[in-house]
Amino acid sequence: MIQSTMMSYELTLTHFLDRAERYFRNTEIVSRMPDKTLHRYTYQIFVKRAKQLAGALAKAGLKPGDRVATLMWNHYAHLEAYFGIPAQGGVMHTLNLRLPPKEIAYIANHAQDRFLIIDDVLLPLLKTFEADAKFERVFVVPLTGQPVDTSSGYENYENFLESGYGSYTPVHIHENDPAAMCYTSGTTGRPKGVVYSHRALVLHSLVEVMQDALNLSNRDTVCPVVPMFHVNSWGIPFAATMVGAKQVYPGPHLDPESLLDLYSAEGVTVTAGVPTIWLGIAQALEKQPNTWNVSGLRMAVGGAAMPEGVMRRLESQGCVVLHAWGMTETSPLGSAAFIKRTLADRSEDDVYTWKAKQGIAVPFVDVRITREDGEAPWDGQTMGELEVRGPWIAGAYYDMPDAVTSFTEDGWFRTGDIATIDEEGYIEIKDRSKDLIKSGGEWISSVALENALMGHEAVAEAAVVAIPDPKWQERPLAAVVLKPGASATVEELAAILSDHFPKWYVPEHIVFVDEIPKTSTGKFMKAQLRERFRDIAGSDQPAAMP
Repeated sequence: MIQSTMMSYELTLTHFLDRAERYFRNTEIVSRMPDKTLHRYTYQIFVKRAKQLAGALAKAGLKPGDRVATLMWNHYAHLEAYFGIPAQGGVMHTLNLRLPPKEIAYIANHAQDRFLIIDDVLLPLLKTFEADAKFERVFVVPLTGQPVDTSSGYENYENFLESGYGSYTPVHIHENDPAAMCYTSGTTGRPKGVVYSHRALVLHSLVEVMQDALNLSNRDTVCPVVPMFHVNSWGIPFAATMVGAKQVYPGPHLDPESLLDLYSAEGVTVTAGVPTIWLGIAQALEKQPNTWNVSGLRMAVGGAAMPEGVMRRLESQGCVVLHAWGMTETSPLGSAAFIKRTLADRSEDDVYTWKAKQGIAVPFVDVRITREDGEAPWDGQTMGELEVRGPWIAGAYYDMPDAVTSFTEDGWFRTGDIATIDEEGYIEIKDRSKDLIKSGGEWISSVALENALMGHEAVAEAAVVAIPDPKWQERPLAAVVLKPGASATVEELAAILSDHFPKWYVPEHIVFVDEIPKTSTGKFMKAQLRERFRDIAGSDQPAAMP
């Protein structure tokens, strides 16, 4: 029997680090600091410091598999942690700084984090939960330039790095060893931990840079707006380092004007974030025309559906928008909405229909739609739960044996997303299973209604939720935020929906609100809206509420 003659070669993140040092040492990494000044250094210095961090952690007693938490914005020191911790066999665990303090403490304790690396500007947050956490040592990154208060037991990150000078010794790492760890946002029950292997992150990076995915190359300048504590910034820091792209990090300054200024000053060609970020960018570009040149800027959008109207507005300004889909459990890239060559000559409206979907599964990710009666056809109409499998898809949660219902007996991950897949293979997320509205025995997609409402020029944001109804079981309610200075009536918005959907889809209640509550990752907190408006059906309250 013939056997392969290929070498056995471990797929580990340390290869990315060594490659960057050898080939890209003069490429820049730029970070915006809390005072808006720019920190610059090259890959050569980055690699040196990442290896010093690995050496310092070894001296501190880090053992293979030990977790090192980070509580940081997007910047150079966080990138050092992305590579320095796994290089020593540790597991980098990004803590979400936007979660409630008690939840951060729960996650840190559940993960059994030994050490914490934190920005000095986030020390007030740490003080709200550190009594409940169990960190052995806390290393403070002095972003502001102010002395670190060591009287509280904190240590200066720069001094800690110095302790590792010249002491880094490569350790043997198996490709299936853990490298990083993230927790879900906990929208349904307790947050759940996902542990990523070196192999999973390497394969994910190789696919992510493909032209039919995020299309990253050495010639790009990449600015991930998505937080580095949110699914490893969608894997972009790993992929960008692999190809040696110039990296630009925005720090805590995520308002549209600050981002646009940074894009222009640094020549950013690729950026990535959630729809709420891009909605703000679209509004800024329209409010201040000719202020920034974004022609050719490639924008990856994920975390929630991007309304087609917002996509068109951005592309009218010269941007190129790519819809993608993923989750914490999928590392996260699962699909990308590139336009296949066989569809490129279709009408503009048809092309936008596909661009507004979540796209085609990327290589090595298998997808299917399931219902109670089995697997659903790919007809673009039949809805069911999206299930996925692949080499960077979670097969279990960390230390949570009662979460087995998230995985099928034949080895697929149940996403909780209700979706269709059309004949061309394009996935369209219709809703989260918990957000789908069942009215009179028929299903209504809240996402479809939201996207249509946000197509109105006066609408900044819209969220649609189910409210109890004595006759129909559930009916949709739309909460709408208008743009500053804009106006719209309930009748106008209802008319738009009537043009796109059957009568029974259209909400009886369209309410105007000042803001829509959001999760730490920018997703709508629909549970709060459902609770706020649960008694509106059958009441004497008007359709439009202040």
